[in-house]
Amino acid sequence: MYTRKVNLSQYDGLSIFLWGARQTGKSTFLKKVYTDSLYIDLLLSQEFKRYLDSPEQFRQRCVANHQNKPVIVDEIQKLPELLNEIHWMIENENISFILSGSSPRKILRKNENLLGGRAIRFELYPLSFSEIPNFDILRAFNNGLLPRMYDSKNANVLLEAYIGSYLEDEIIAETKIRNAEVFSRFLSKAAFANGEFVNYTNIAQDCGVASSTIKEYYQILEETLIGSFVPSFQKKPKRRVVLSPKFYFFDIGIANYLLKRKNIEWGSLNAGHTFEHFIYMELKAYAQYSGKKFPIQYWHTTSQLEVDFILGDHECAIEVKATDNVQNKHFKGLKSFSEEYIVKNKIIVSNDPFIRKAEDIIIYPWKVFLDKLWVGEII
Repeated sequence: MYTRKVNLSQYDGLSIFLWGARQTGKSTFLKKVYTDSLYIDLLLSQEFKRYLDSPEQFRQRCVANHQNKPVIVDEIQKLPELLNEIHWMIENENISFILSGSSPRKILRKNENLLGGRAIRFELYPLSFSEIPNFDILRAFNNGLLPRMYDSKNANVLLEAYIGSYLEDEIIAETKIRNAEVFSRFLSKAAFANGEFVNYTNIAQDCGVASSTIKEYYQILEETLIGSFVPSFQKKPKRRVVLSPKFYFFDIGIANYLLKRKNIEWGSLNAGHTFEHFIYMELKAYAQYSGKKFPIQYWHTTSQLEVDFILGDHECAIEVKATDNVQNKHFKGLKSFSEEYIVKNKIIVSNDPFIRKAEDIIIYPWKVFLDKLWVGEII
């Protein structure tokens, strides 16, 4: 059992949407933290059918059983019609709710009741470095960080099932994608472009469909929490910069399985891409769980100068290098960026064995960097 960094207790008395992709651990977290709460699981067919037929019974049960504890409704996207009842109870019965689900897409697309801004939105991600005792980065590289996968000796079998039953079957069914074969092909192409500039035209040509279809597929991945875009940093640039966003899958294990990457070790061909993806996931999780919610962007000029991640309003610039010997040639992007913007922290995260400082650039071993990130010393 892992101790998650999500802290919902600071919002006692308020209602919360808790989103997260399948198997990130939402149900486990809620059952552990809210042991005395009324828990309604809409994945159970009898629960779903009862409240589909008689939503007033849902209201009657909540009013009778909430006992000044938040009512937990798991998989709310299965029955978004209940949000009208929930809205009424928040207003008239002073009941708070925690509404969890794997995808807000259905609710957003149907313009269902989003509680008029009365619920705070949170997202639960796969496990982070700070949540795993005796963290093993190579296990994370190869298994991914979904709780079941990270600990499993059969992670590939579980990843195959996850991609088949969820990424393909369930998402295709939910979003009513007509051509399942094309979408499956798109997933592989999107994985190949993981962490790279998104080129809708090239992927469309590879899949044999229009660019507009690929844009729609990417939007589906984002809305179902399977991945996220990282925009280009474009604040008053002196140099011409690449404008296309990058896209990262929500878990390194998912991306690696789609790409058929195996046995990733330091120094291997795929270590660099996987390491960068991992650091992005840590930054994204920390931004959410800490409540700082700083933007994460990248900077890349048309002359091929690059910084992997720009945090906040250029307070921190981070390069990720999967090497145990960072050298002067790795400083070029950070130095060029700092010629245009005032940067508080210029950092290289690497597999170096110890901390170094070269001019005003700090080189951190990845573990030291993550320790400092999670105690708030980076940004």
